[in-house]
Amino acid sequence: MESVTILAIETSCDETAAAVVRNGREVLSNVIYSQIDLHTLYGGVVPEIASRKHIEKINRVMEQALKEADRELSDLDAVAVTYGPGLVGPLLVGVSAAKAVSFASGLPLIGVHHIEGHISANYIEHKDLEPPFVCLIASGGHSHLVVVRDYGKYEVLGRTRDDAAGEAFDKVARAIGLGYPGGPKIDKVAKEGNPDAIAFPRAKVGDSDYDFSFSGLKSAVLNYLNSCEMKGIPICRADVAASFQKAVVDVLTEHSMAAVERCGLRKFAIAGGVASNSALRQALEKACEEREIAFYRPTPLLCTDNAAMIGAAAYYEYVQGVRHGLDLNAVPGLKLGE
Repeated sequence: MESVTILAIETSCDETAAAVVRNGREVLSNVIYSQIDLHTLYGGVVPEIASRKHIEKINRVMEQALKEADRELSDLDAVAVTYGPGLVGPLLVGVSAAKAVSFASGLPLIGVHHIEGHISANYIEHKDLEPPFVCLIASGGHSHLVVVRDYGKYEVLGRTRDDAAGEAFDKVARAIGLGYPGGPKIDKVAKEGNPDAIAFPRAKVGDSDYDFSFSGLKSAVLNYLNSCEMKGIPICRADVAASFQKAVVDVLTEHSMAAVERCGLRKFAIAGGVASNSALRQALEKACEEREIAFYRPTPLLCTDNAAMIGAAAYYEYVQGVRHGLDLNAVPGLKLGE
């Protein structure tokens, strides 16, 4: 097949991103404008502010991606965009921009599932990786255990019943005064603490071996902090961070390995923002090594929201003949496989 070059756009949360990707694995450019400093002031993402910033930056980010890739629109084969899941306002900015580019240039339009994008980040990092494999997607909005049967074909084994792993990190970080974003800050502080200092619970979801629940763990941390405050016991932030992080990592690792064993697959990948957590990466690497399972993980830059991963996912949609019309809309609650 001839070479396929795609302009990809990602605006599902607070990163305005555009990338040019060739054949799903070769990144010609990957431009990310992060709003993190802006939302830190509010202790989390404010959707209305995120939407306005996306509107301000989207054209510049797309132009920069084309410039860095040394490509014109006429050199491309398609334009791709995240259309869900995510925050509806931010998603609409990206979808509108992609539709405008498609209409003006005549390029086919491909809507991409955000979680599928995260999974596909592994194709960029590991050129030899092919389905089938098991993938854990852990981010601010999602905690999924998925069997990747083939390109674009997924079987969801488990998902979070309440808070996503990244959401729990953000809430606990706020409670112990670390601020936003919680994941990287807890990861850093936890290195100075004792992960066995406090016995936080590991939630089991009764009717599923693979579903996750982190709201009970978050509540246990808040109860511990309140109890210490009431009794006048000094709180060691590093110990709280390390113990909480270990509780999350233990559950993610245990469920992931159970899924790999059940499926009989010898390949396991991780994706999403929480996949850049150093304790999680180490625990999963060790668990895979012990079981002689090949372990795949993207670099931290490709774990966070970016457009290169959307371009990777879009390539496999493109070759399978997937095209969307100009009636494509943002679907904030889009389920994987829809």
